Amino acid sequence: MGPFPPSRRAILILSTAAVALLLLLQGSRDPAGAQGGEALVAGSVCEAQELKALKEAEPDLEIEIPAEFDRLFPSIWACRSHQAAWDPALPGPIQPIPFSHAHHSGRFQLDCLYCHWGSDRVAIAGMPSVETCISCHQQFPPEYNSLEGIRILNQYWEDQLPIPWVQVHRLPEHVQFAHNRHMAVAGVTCQSCHGLVQAMDKLFLVADTKWWQYGLPTQKLQMGWCVKCHRTNNASTDCLLCHY
Repeated sequence: MGPFPPSRRAILILSTAAVALLLLLQGSRDPAGAQGGEALVAGSVCEAQELKALKEAEPDLEIEIPAEFDRLFPSIWACRSHQAAWDPALPGPIQPIPFSHAHHSGRFQLDCLYCHWGSDRVAIAGMPSVETCISCHQQFPPEYNSLEGIRILNQYWEDQLPIPWVQVHRLPEHVQFAHNRHMAVAGVTCQSCHGLVQAMDKLFLVADTKWWQYGLPTQKLQMGWCVKCHRTNNASTDCLLCHY
């Protein structure tokens, strides 16, 4: 997993339930103001962003934002996606960097080919290099370095080490699949095979197998899935098309 294995420690995101738990642990009052009169104090920029959001929803809530945490960045959305991408409760592997597809592809609508370069021109899809990631993030305010994932990215860049991404989608060795022929020639979208990546914080494979009428497994990346798609789109189902 490289020199910086991902921490299982989640960044505290102060949803209403999390605030109640924090208050219980701190012996303070709950969000409704049932006990005492102490303000909720932010302990990080991300906590500050969540408290500000709670304050907008509950104007009577007393909050305190120390000056060192009263920042515009990282945004509340960056904080939340950072936490979700390393949430062990969500399906999918923990990556060395907490990259959220929902944040990048969904909220900011980055084209898949920006990170997975060449996928429409060559058979094998490209994986994001540390140069690709840092080329964007070096343009962001330095306050984003308060996120652990950004600090890890910067360290990979400084050490000139590749990011050891954990592979999610992998076909058997006896199957030949050309990304460029599907994308550039047939017009198949990334989502057709990989799912709605713009809605996923962590990429994952659906575990259950579904069986097609011809007795083939038709879950994603299984033979029946490919055969069914080819038949639906009047593409060849010759064995040697994929097995050669």
